[in-house]
Parts: sequence; C-alpha cells; structure tokens
Amino acid sequence: MTTNKIANPAPLGLAGFALTTFVLSFYNAGILSGGKAIVFPLALFYGGLAQFMAGMWEFKTGNTFGATAFTSYGAWWMFFALLEYSTALGWIDLGANAATSIGLVLTAWGIFTFYMWLGTFKLNRALWLIFLTLWITFFLLALGDLVAPKFGTLGGYMGIICALMAWYTSAAEVINDVSNETVLPLDEKDISV
Repeated sequence: MTTNKIANPAPLGLAGFALTTFVLSFYNAGILSGGKAIVFPLALFYGGLAQFMAGMWEFKTGNTFGATAFTSYGAWWMFFALLEYSTALGWIDLGANAATSIGLVLTAWGIFTFYMWLGTFKLNRALWLIFLTLWITFFLLALGDLVAPKFGTLGGYMGIICALMAWYTSAAEVINDVSNETVLPLDEKDISV
C-alpha cells in the first residue's frame, strides 16, 4: 500500500500570518491611515482560512505545536475579520467599553502567545524570535487600547518586525526544502535561556 507524503504546511501558515500581519501592522503603527478595509479580506482568507488549514494539516503530520499555533492564529484572523465587518455593518456595537473589550481580547492573545513562545525554546531560533515579537506585539496593542494609543503604535512597529521574521522563516523552509540543503539558516539548536 502506498502512502502519500504530506508536504510541510508550516511555510503556508507562516506566509499567511506574515502577509496579513505586515499589512495590518502598517495601520497599527500609523504609517497608513486610509484603506484599512483591505486588511479584512486578507484576514479572512489568507491569514485566516489558509493558516487554519495549515493547522489542520499540521495535525496530520503529528506536529502539536504547529497544529495549535496555525489553527489558533487562523481562527484569530477570522475573528478579527468578522469583528471588523460586524461593527462596520452595525451588526454589533461594543459601545462605550469597546477599547476595554478589545484590550481584554488582545491581552488574552498575548497570554496564549507567551506560553506558545515558551514552547519554541525547544524548536529553533527563528520561531523563538517570531513568538517573542508576537507576544510583545499583542501586549503593546492591548496597552494601546487599555492605557494610551502610543503603545498601540509601538505594537504596530513590532508587528512589522514579527511579520518580516515570519516571512523569512517561511522562505527558509520553502527554499531549504526545494534545495535539499540549508540555504537560509533557522538555527535548529535548542534555545536555553
């Protein structure tokens, strides 16, 4: 009986995460202001659906970390798109507590991302850096809603850095795989701090 090899879904998940995070972070940093609605279809399909599917494929490969990360962050992007569409269309109204509500959600994602970051200590330096910058991004964005907008601006810049690292990691996994050698290093050593 022949078994089909499952391709590594991580580069797809990382690319969907990177591109969507990159675009949204330009708005969060205040670099761009008009046209933010462009983020929502990206969040729904590339950051959301494609990343969620990568998570499902990670389950098939037996990668608990990848399955949890990609499925969760894919669901995050779908939540974000639905929230933005729902508020824009008047389906839901967060009212006077909107900033606090969003700040709470961002804090919760920061907590999740922090413990996922702890899981990267046994993986590679590239993932360690992605999750380090991501949990910082979430907490800065939360502080932007809960304390002062300047923190959210800093979170936008940190998000850009995080997205660039995720793109690098995605590119490294694709290029290294098709080259059958390490062209772009990921530093596969345990990271003991």
